[in-house]
Amino acid sequence: MLSISIFAVGKLKERFWKDACAEYLKRLGGYAKVSVREIPDSNKEREAESLLAALPDHGPIILLDIRGKEVSSEALSEKIETYALGGTSQIAFIIGGSDGVTKEVRERATERISFGPITLPHNLARVVLLEQLYRAFKITRHEPYHK
Repeated sequence: MLSISIFAVGKLKERFWKDACAEYLKRLGGYAKVSVREIPDSNKEREAESLLAALPDHGPIILLDIRGKEVSSEALSEKIETYALGGTSQIAFIIGGSDGVTKEVRERATERISFGPITLPHNLARVVLLEQLYRAFKITRHEPYHK
C-alpha cells in the first residue's frame, strides 16, 4: 500500500480543522497509509531545519507552493498513479508556514505544485490537500465522488 506523509508547519488548534482532517484521513485509509506530521511553527529557518530533518531520504517530495505548477484534481490523480506504478512506495508533501519556506526546502522538493493563485492559510491548505488526495484516489479507481 502506498504511504503518503504530509509534513505541515503549524498545529491545528480549532476543532473544525481537526474534524475535517480526521474525516479525510479516515476516508483515505482504504486507499493509502496517510500520516500527518506537524512541525512547530517558529521562524522560517527553524521550520526549515525541522522539515529537512524530518523528510524521508527516498521518494518524491512535493511542496505546496503558490508559485508551483498548478495542478487539477485529474493531474494530481495521474501524478500519484504514475509514482505508484513506477514503484514508488512513499510520497511526501510539504505545507509550509505562514512565512513560506526557505530556499533549502524548495530545493529539497522534487517538485512544487499549486492549487491555484490564491493564498490559503496553512490550516485550510491541509484540509484541501487531504480532500484532493481522497479525490485523486476516487478518480484513479473510477469511483463515484468526482464531478
